[in-house]
Amino acid sequence: MTPKSDLKIFQNFLKNPTIMCIFLRMNLLLGMLYGLVAQILTFLQLQGNVKYHWFEKYPIIMLSSAIPISYLFIKSVEYFVLYFGGQIWPSRLIGFSIGIIVFAFMSYFIFGEPINLKTVICLLLGLCILLIQVLWK
Repeated sequence: MTPKSDLKIFQNFLKNPTIMCIFLRMNLLLGMLYGLVAQILTFLQLQGNVKYHWFEKYPIIMLSSAIPISYLFIKSVEYFVLYFGGQIWPSRLIGFSIGIIVFAFMSYFIFGEPINLKTVICLLLGLCILLIQVLWK
């Protein structure tokens, strides 16, 4: 097989609506997974110093952790842009929503901050933004 014939097979493969739907959903799921991991690591990088004081002793480790975190955010946006057909705005709103949800739960589990009515409303708004971006075509 030649590279051209491989490309032709792949293009025909993607013309199948079922395969294309699975391919697109994988982009959405991968974007969310990369975004979730990046948001968790960002929370630990930025707020970790308050809880775990060893971060103060090793600022170079904290600064260098920004490189893999940035890579995760870049990959997240790439997958979202693929899913949304080249649009970048949905990736920003989904990233924001994931960040709000991660921040609320990490604050609760790591710092013991209570989830009050204001936090619940913010979580619901973040979830609504997320659902609007994913479900509204």
